[in-house]
Amino acid sequence: MSKRSLWRDPLIWLSALFVFFLVGMSLLRPVFAWAFPTIQPPIYGGDSFLMLWLFHAGLVIVSSLAAAIVGVGAAIVATRKAGEEFRPLLEALATIGQTFPPAAVLAISVPAFGYGAVPTFMALFLYGILPVLKNSLAGIAGVPEAVRDAGTGMGLTPWQILRDIELPLAAPTILAGIRISVIVNIGTAAIGSTVGAITLGTPIIGGLVSDKISYVIQGAIVIGLFAILTDMLFERLDQRLRQFAARA
Repeated sequence: MSKRSLWRDPLIWLSALFVFFLVGMSLLRPVFAWAFPTIQPPIYGGDSFLMLWLFHAGLVIVSSLAAAIVGVGAAIVATRKAGEEFRPLLEALATIGQTFPPAAVLAISVPAFGYGAVPTFMALFLYGILPVLKNSLAGIAGVPEAVRDAGTGMGLTPWQILRDIELPLAAPTILAGIRISVIVNIGTAAIGSTVGAITLGTPIIGGLVSDKISYVIQGAIVIGLFAILTDMLFERLDQRLRQFAARA
């Protein structure tokens, strides 16, 4: 990609805007002071937005990674002959977990794990499994049987067929589930601040409690940009995987 086309890439501009809001929110003090003259100070003065984002992103990454491992692993088991009978049960459990509101999961988790990041992790983990599991089941089950038979005819073991044929062909569909899981968790992680977790929801909750709408807007802007930027990165990765699958 040439330098000229690089600067036309919306991902570059969005990344720059996101970094600006993370480290330069204080530069917008005159703007927020003009828009909300009764709020003092007009800019959230707690932990820096960069620090809040690091904790927020850490929660999302760890919970989404755990959900991806469990979801893909369960789908692999359910698409083997020995585990086919467990597929309806896995789908039912994942669906039940998705029906619980995040606030309810947090309320149940707090007595068991206390306040902080752990109950938030549990809520994000449960919410993240369903899209990963459903897409992984669809992706692996959607691999043509003729392709598997060709692999068997070449002398590949079941493990080699899974590793070299099924997972590469199912990768775009699996990634789509992980993408949904991560994006949803970016927004859901904000409510973790209601139980003491440090996230980008902290200024939002603080603004709601103290009736300072500027704090709510600042937190929402950063979370929104974070979600959009992450979605664009997943889109680029999806394009690469589809190109690889087309060549396979």
